[in-house]
Amino acid sequence: MILVTGGTGLVGSHLLYLLISRGADVRAIHRSNSDLTVVEKVFGYYTDNPKQLANQITWFEADITNIPKLTEAFKDVTHVYHAAAYVDFNPKNYQKLKKANIEGTANIVNLCISKSVKKLCYVSSIATLGNSVANETLTEETYWNPETQNSVYAITKYGAEMEVWRGTQEGLQAVIVNPGVILGEGLWYKGSGSIIKKVARKLSYYTSGGIGLVDVKDVTRAMLELMESTIINERFILVATNKRYQEFLTETANSLNVPAPSKPIAQWKLVLFSKIDWFFATVFGTRRKLLRAFVTSLYTYETYDGSKIEKELSFTYTPFSETIARVTENFRNDRT
Repeated sequence: MILVTGGTGLVGSHLLYLLISRGADVRAIHRSNSDLTVVEKVFGYYTDNPKQLANQITWFEADITNIPKLTEAFKDVTHVYHAAAYVDFNPKNYQKLKKANIEGTANIVNLCISKSVKKLCYVSSIATLGNSVANETLTEETYWNPETQNSVYAITKYGAEMEVWRGTQEGLQAVIVNPGVILGEGLWYKGSGSIIKKVARKLSYYTSGGIGLVDVKDVTRAMLELMESTIINERFILVATNKRYQEFLTETANSLNVPAPSKPIAQWKLVLFSKIDWFFATVFGTRRKLLRAFVTSLYTYETYDGSKIEKELSFTYTPFSETIARVTENFRNDRT
């Protein structure tokens, strides 16, 4: 029995299809307020019979922070894919992030050990990597620097990684993947999906930073191949290509047949907007829309080396042009 956490997220839903399509016996954890229709929608990008395949998933209502229920979910489980995470960059939500990402992962690790699970795959992030020195490309050997201005999300994801490494010291066999920004269809309201939606609405501005990109299908395929391999207690950056925002947004716009962003926006302007956003959130209780940490990321360009997995598994990434063509086509189809 394979256990999947975060099954209604972008990675989790695509991973569920990959596992089910290969005939695996899969149990997926979901919370009481989860939208399970997301999974069937994602399956529909792969097959004409999404409902039939989605019905093969054994859903189990549990929260990774609820140990009694989580313990029940681990019955007869041999392999675990831990993709559940709380994503937020607001410092005010640090305790929520800590509970979900660090304590939740610690619970997963502890149960993997106590239930003699054969192998765990943890989905982390490139946010847990250190900062480059003299603009060097980041690798798996670039270590976390606690002295820099790390986001609360990055801090808790790093803490989660430490729980996994702690588990390996106690006998657990595990692998960690550190994906860049994941491009994939299905969840257009957040992550890369929200970027595509903004570009489709004829985004005018771009920033000077950049991102490391990877196809969701490459992420799930890498996870599966690593779990089926003899590789243990290692981590792998999953980045197919590094691009400046202007280049990425332009290629996305071209694929959507809309005008590309043509106006650079200075960082001080977004910093000012962030301060105004903070003022309204503090005085009037509105939700923060532009956090300072996010602004900083828009003007940062770190490059990532995702070649380790290519060498270890003879793995090949999907070319960016193919990924963006497929994802934007599915986006257009969903809008019609």
